[in-house]
Amino acid sequence: MNDAPAYGLWSLVFINSLVFVIFALSFAKPQSPRDWRSFGAFSAFLVALFTEMYGFPLTVYILTAMLGSRYPALNPFSHASGHLWITVLGGGVWMSTLIHVVSNGLMLGGLLLMAAGWRRIHAALGTLVTEGVYARMRHPQYTGLFLITIGMLVQWPTLITALTWPLLILVYYRLARREEREVEAQFGGAYRRYKTEVPTFIPRMWILREPRWSER
Repeated sequence: MNDAPAYGLWSLVFINSLVFVIFALSFAKPQSPRDWRSFGAFSAFLVALFTEMYGFPLTVYILTAMLGSRYPALNPFSHASGHLWITVLGGGVWMSTLIHVVSNGLMLGGLLLMAAGWRRIHAALGTLVTEGVYARMRHPQYTGLFLITIGMLVQWPTLITALTWPLLILVYYRLARREEREVEAQFGGAYRRYKTEVPTFIPRMWILREPRWSER
């Protein structure tokens, strides 16, 4: 009864949302109006996540009425018993540890992938990039962002973020297609050859060397 409240901490919602949005902005660097629209969708995902993590636990509050008889420990106002994965999967300390290891690993991997992509882009100085991480996938920065959002879903699943995640993927898929049309118009056949060999987001593990066109 004397525990500090786990929710209603709107200052944490604001601070965490702001920090993550600024951090993501440093990687995404949106320029065109469509870039900003896509980044806005990602920002909305972050705000929804932190609102339920620290502000008001809408997901667990709703599920309390639906699952209360099956999961009597479900308490929407406690971080300890209000975490959906821990409650539904019947975990304890080991489950919490596993969730954090998996989610933090996904988010760290996403950040490293985005950083590797940006290093190649900046070093290219406007030329076509087909080496390094771009030899494995055409949009490593977006793949990195997808890994980060999946890590967040594992870290703290909510109904809103689960419903908006496919929309977020669709937004960035469409953005990637538009960018590809622009790059193809600029580099022509070189980019068309590259596009036929390298997958969009998910790398083929058997691509073990630099692509053929980088040797020409």
